Amino acid sequence: MSAAIRTVGLRKTYRSARGEVEAVRGLDLEVAPGGFFGLLGPNGAGKSTTIGMLTTLVRPTGGRAWVAGAEVSRDPIGVKRRIGAATQRSTLDQALDVTENLEFRGRFFGMSGRDARSRARELIELFGLGDRRTAMPRELSGGQARRVMIGRALMHRPEVLFLDEPTAALDPQTRVALWEILRALHADGQTILLTTHYLEEAEALCGRIAIVDHGRLLAEGTVAELKASVPADEPPSLEAVFLTLTGRGRRE
Repeated sequence: MSAAIRTVGLRKTYRSARGEVEAVRGLDLEVAPGGFFGLLGPNGAGKSTTIGMLTTLVRPTGGRAWVAGAEVSRDPIGVKRRIGAATQRSTLDQALDVTENLEFRGRFFGMSGRDARSRARELIELFGLGDRRTAMPRELSGGQARRVMIGRALMHRPEVLFLDEPTAALDPQTRVALWEILRALHADGQTILLTTHYLEEAEALCGRIAIVDHGRLLAEGTVAELKASVPADEPPSLEAVFLTLTGRGRRE
């Protein structure tokens, strides 16, 4: 597999009473296998729509996209089998405890009961949830629920993991703790695509970053490459690069 994620001219246009709205306009991206890729942009930049298309939840209106070798439009089931995704909002089954949420996901993807139980125990330990294994979702803190969701997304050992604002609304200590887990996953070879509105988070975690606005790709590269792309007497901060490229003083 030459690319874990690849898009060519990817587009999404929504129709509304006021006419057509172009959420994503001809996006070209490529993420290498084992890469940790960050997608940054202001409000309404098209980040969530892009992830929606790559995870088959949103149907593209133009262009093509491949995830883990499967084409999104032609083989959505193949894509779903190869990916894991954790969204901003909790999608945990409220009738199941932490362990059951993980085991159920494993069984859904064809794992035997024995393998699902073993994998669930492994992930509960990895995410530091041993004392919450029998807790119901309503009994979890925001950070604990987020860890369960990411663990659940990893149950079937996906080739690509999509994380949409994984640390939004978490306190600094919980956010940094989750960073360490994500670093460990990446070090173990997991391909990760992350959206975040914390620029320091993208700089700390991502090997490559794409900045988008109004559905268009403005720049893509390593943090060093992005900083070098903006003329300045001294290397600017990533925030300065972001604001210069988007022309906005407000981050998402």
